[in-house]
Amino acid sequence: MSQVEFDPQYQILIITPTCFPDADEFELWGSIFLHHPNLIQIAEFSQGADRHQLRFSYAQQSFNLNFEHYSESIWIAPEGQEAATFLPALGQLFLSNS
Repeated sequence: MSQVEFDPQYQILIITPTCFPDADEFELWGSIFLHHPNLIQIAEFSQGADRHQLRFSYAQQSFNLNFEHYSESIWIAPEGQEAATFLPALGQLFLSNS
């Protein structure tokens, strides 16, 4: 179970998992967290030295699930202003599944 909080100032969803994933487990963790086959489609995974990212779409809009290992941060950011309007509904989707 994870907590999901909408931050209206920065237009992101802050994800606080009960068990924080290790860096090498984030792709699997993110795939499980985003698992809503009829609503969310995962596009691609990218991995850097200290940040990993899963791009996905929801309501025909693009988003990023971001992970920073050193700061132990996980958040979802929209790709564009129109996608930002869907953040509250996306947050509710994740909360309804917890």
